[in-house]
Amino acid sequence: MTALEPRDAEVSARTEDTDDLHETVVAAAPEGVLGRTYRALSIGIVSVVFLIAFEATAVGTAMPVAARELHGIPLYAFAFSAYFTTSLFAMVLSGQWADRRGPLGPLAAGISAFGVGLLLSGTAGTMWMFIAGRAVQGLGGGLVIVALYVVVSRAYPEQLRPAIMAGFAASWVIPSVVGPLASGSVTEHLGWRWVFVGIPVLVVFPLALALPAIRRMASGPADPAAPVEPFDRRRIALALGISLGAGLLQYAGQERNWFSLLPAAAGIALLVPAVRGLLPPGTGRAARGLPSVVLLRGVAAGSFIAAESFVPLMLVTQRGLSPTMAGLSLAAGGGTWALGSYLQSRPRLEPHRERLMVGGMVLVAAAIAAAPAVLIDGVPVWTVAAAWAVGCLGMGTVIASTSVLLLKLSAPQEAGANSAALQISDGLSNALLLAAGGAAFGALGGGAVGAVHDAVDAGASGSHPGAFAVVFLPMAGVAMVGAWVATRVRERTDAPPGSRA
Repeated sequence: MTALEPRDAEVSARTEDTDDLHETVVAAAPEGVLGRTYRALSIGIVSVVFLIAFEATAVGTAMPVAARELHGIPLYAFAFSAYFTTSLFAMVLSGQWADRRGPLGPLAAGISAFGVGLLLSGTAGTMWMFIAGRAVQGLGGGLVIVALYVVVSRAYPEQLRPAIMAGFAASWVIPSVVGPLASGSVTEHLGWRWVFVGIPVLVVFPLALALPAIRRMASGPADPAAPVEPFDRRRIALALGISLGAGLLQYAGQERNWFSLLPAAAGIALLVPAVRGLLPPGTGRAARGLPSVVLLRGVAAGSFIAAESFVPLMLVTQRGLSPTMAGLSLAAGGGTWALGSYLQSRPRLEPHRERLMVGGMVLVAAAIAAAPAVLIDGVPVWTVAAAWAVGCLGMGTVIASTSVLLLKLSAPQEAGANSAALQISDGLSNALLLAAGGAAFGALGGGAVGAVHDAVDAGASGSHPGAFAVVFLPMAGVAMVGAWVATRVRERTDAPPGSRA
C-alpha cells in the first residue's frame, strides 16, 4: 500500500488547504450532518457501520447452524470471541496509523480484511477454519472502527458529533430487522455458507462513497506541517501481547483441565502489563473522567454481547425455534438502540448525561437477567424480544455517550490513541467475558445441546437450562457494576487543576 504522508514540497500547500477546510467546516456547522458539506461523508461512514451491523445480525442468526454442521458446538463461544481477540491488536495499529497518516489507509485496509474474513468463514470445512475466518474479520473490524472515530473527530465540529453517533446507532435498525430474517431464510433454504459469502458484496458501496469524502475532509496527518512520528513499537508489542493473552485465556477456559493452568498463567502474564500500558492510567480503579469512560465501555459491551451471543442458541436448542425466528427475537433491539442513541444526542439532555448512562446500565442488567426466564416452559418466548428491546434502549444511550465523552476529553492529535483505548476496552471485555461464559456453558454440559444431528431444526437433544443460566446471570451482575462506573464518567468540578480523582 502506498504511504499516505505528503512529500516535503507539498507540506505548506497541505497546511493552507487544511486551514481553508477548517474555516469551511466551522462556517457550515449549523447545517447539520446531512448538509451539503457533510452529506457524502455522513452517508458514506454510516454505510460502513451499516455493513458491520448487517454482518453482526446476519452471522449471529446463522451461527448455531454453522456450529452444528461443522461439529463445533463446544467451540461456539470461540466463533464470537476470536473476532474480538484479533481486533484488539488491530485497534492499536489503527489508532497509530490514523494519528500519523490519517484514517483513510486503515479504513480501506480494514474493509478489505473484513470481506476476506467473511469468505474464509463461508468456505470453511472445519470449525477451527471457521474461527480463523472470524479472526481475520476481527482484524478488519478493529482497523475500521478506530479509523471511523478519527474521521468523526477530524471532520465534524463538537456540536455535530452526538448527531453522527446517533446516525451510527440508527444504521443498526434496518439490519436488526432485515438481517435475521434474510439470514434465517438463506440458512434454511440455501445453507449457512451463503450468509457469509454473500455479505462481501456490500463492501462496494461504502468504499465508493466514504473513501473519496474522507480523502477530502479527513486525510493525512492531523498537522501536515509537523514531521510524521514513527510507529510506537512498544504499543504495538503491547497490543500483540493483549491479543495473545486473551487468546490463551480463552484456550484455557475451553480446555478446563490441569494442563490448561499453564496457558492461563501465560495469558495473565501477557495481559496485565499490556492492559496497563494501553488503557488510560486509573482505568482499573474507575478514576473519574476518561478512565471511567473507557472502563464503562468495556463493562457495558462485554456483558451485553456475551449474553446476546447465546440468545439464538438458547431459543433454537431449548425452545425449538427456527434460526429465523430466533434471530428475529432480537430484531426490535435495533430500533430501541437507535432510540436510546437519539435521546442522548438531544441538547437538553446533555446536563443529565451521567444519569442517563446510569439508567441505561440498569436497563441492560434487567434485560440480561430477564432473558433466561424462557428456559421455563411456561414463559412465552416473546419475553426475550421484550427484554432485549429494553436492554438495547439502555445500550443505545450508554455506547453513544461513551463515544461522545471520549472525543470531548481528547485533543485532536490524541483521538486515534484514545479511540483505540475505548475499543480495546470494548473488545477485550467481549473476548474475556465470552470466554468465561463459554467455559461455564461447557462445564455445565452446554456442548451436548448440539449432539444430535437435528438439534437445531427440531429442538434440543436434551435440556440444559443451567448451562445457559450460568452465562446470563453473572453478566447481569457485571452490568450492574457498570451502573456504578457510570456515576464517575464526569471529572470532578471541584478538583484543583492537574489533580486526579
